[in-house]
Parts: sequence; C-alpha cells; structure tokens
Amino acid sequence: MGKLTSRRRFAAAALAAAAVLAAGCTAQVDAEDLPGLYRNKETGGEIRLDSDGTFTATDLSTDSHSDAADFHGRWKFVDSSGSDFVYLNIEERGIGEVAGVQLYTRGGGKVAFSTPDGSWSLVLTKSTEK
Repeated sequence: MGKLTSRRRFAAAALAAAAVLAAGCTAQVDAEDLPGLYRNKETGGEIRLDSDGTFTATDLSTDSHSDAADFHGRWKFVDSSGSDFVYLNIEERGIGEVAGVQLYTRGGGKVAFSTPDGSWSLVLTKSTEK
C-alpha cells in the first residue's frame, strides 16, 4: 500500500508540474494586438504577422531539429481557454512535410516556437519598427 500511495503522490506532483509548465508557456492575448514584426536577437530570425491573416517568416527554425528557413502562409489566432496560440498554415509544403505549426503567445509582445516538454524554445519579441 505504501508504494501505491507513493506512486499516486508522484503522479499528482507530475500533473501539477505539467500544469505549471503549460501555464507558463502561454498567455492570453487580444488577437487584434498580434499583427506586427517579431524578432529573435540571437538568431536574427523574424516573422511578420499581417492584419490580413498572412505571414512571412525569414531565417526561422520552428523546432530544435530543423534548420532555419524562410516560409509564408496564413495565420489564425486560436483562443483555447488559457493556452492561446497562433496557428501558422505554411503554404507550398510537399507531401510528408509539416503543413502547419503553432506559435505560442507569451504576453508582453512575445511569441515562441517551443517543444511540448519545454526543452527547447525560440522566443521572438515584437518590434516597435513599422
């Protein structure tokens, strides 16, 4: 019985930690505030979310295993009860390639491509330039 209790405690602690990590990865934002240019100073990568629902990305890596690339397409804001994100529908992808990715809102003018376990993240900050 002692092992079962320990396992339950461990499971509860793991779930609580996952909830805290998930809450820290996203922030609720107003979709009208999203359009603009976002940059990562270290990599030089950037993404522009236009108010007409299109986007262009330059020199960006969307995960820890991909090389930086340029891509474009359409974006859509997804308000999902505390885990808001921007879905990027990437145009001109071939069969077997990823057609879209999620760009997580961080609040404070920041968005990020992140791995679910939090082991990798590329944070982009909204530029004040027009």
